[in-house]
Amino acid sequence: MGAYNAAKVVKSVSIDHAWASDYDRATCDTYIRNIPGASDKTVFCIDVRKLDISRLGPVDGFAFGFPCNDFSLVGEKLGTRGNFGPLYTYGLKVLNKYSPKWFVAENVGGLSSNNEGSTFLKILKDLEKAGRHKGYKLVPHLYKFENYGVPQARHRILIVGIRNDLNIEFKVPSPDIYKHIDVSVQNALMNPQISESAPNHELTRQHPRVVERLKHIRPGENAFNAKLPRDLQLNVKSLKLSQIYKRLHPDQPSYTITGSGGGGTHVYHYREPRALTNRERARLQTFPDDFVFTGSKESVRRQIGMAVPVQGAQVIFEALFKTLSGKKYRYIEPNMKKYVESALDLGL
Repeated sequence: MGAYNAAKVVKSVSIDHAWASDYDRATCDTYIRNIPGASDKTVFCIDVRKLDISRLGPVDGFAFGFPCNDFSLVGEKLGTRGNFGPLYTYGLKVLNKYSPKWFVAENVGGLSSNNEGSTFLKILKDLEKAGRHKGYKLVPHLYKFENYGVPQARHRILIVGIRNDLNIEFKVPSPDIYKHIDVSVQNALMNPQISESAPNHELTRQHPRVVERLKHIRPGENAFNAKLPRDLQLNVKSLKLSQIYKRLHPDQPSYTITGSGGGGTHVYHYREPRALTNRERARLQTFPDDFVFTGSKESVRRQIGMAVPVQGAQVIFEALFKTLSGKKYRYIEPNMKKYVESALDLGL
């Protein structure tokens, strides 16, 4: 969605959907419903490990987010030793098979620290030498999306690669031009107010005890730093995550919207003692209200939580298309340049 919107902004560049892949049926259906040109014939709903990449067809650009589960700072941090960590290699297969002019790869910030940084260096080296045209010039950067007009403190690594033979280098767009945007939760959820008939706007059923607990938690507080009556306190000694039953603060960006998690992780309204609806979560991910998610309520929650914020994606793709078109824009130095240099120096 971000790439499509960005293409409309940069009129000298056009972009058309060629194909897409995901293993989850509801996610595929959501993509087909909302992305122009997408259909059952172009969206392959299959485990990427079983996908015949040779049938996909050549493309000029390739965007992929390889699963972050094994790189997240929350979890076992198994990296490429986990079930999901090695799946970045299927993105490499696409690059090696079709050598697109550019690619954008996304993952969590914890990727750079996994296995003391060696996993990230290995991935960068593999991406740098991919394809059939002398490899790619890489620009990885840890984007803090709240600095780019997104009402959410969401920090993600995005790696932009442009084929070396094109002699073009991507520049990280400056966040300065987005300073005027109000990224507060209250502005995101209330301007404009969400229609009661909006899709994916069903309330979550909550136990009366949860509602009572939330009534004692003020905006910005969580279940551990709020002054809760003894009978409403959580009896969890080893878990002190700051987002457990944390209520949003109306004047600040949201904390990170996640795609899964049990009690206390659903993100909670600043004014009402309840969890957010999926439509409200989508607002904080900057999806437009007419973007309809398909599937069960939990499936929709997962789709929203695992997405790149639309506004954040648009910023990056807008800069990429300006780069490809030779247009100038304000930029900053990438904050992960040293990792590319280290990967090249190591000769992995």
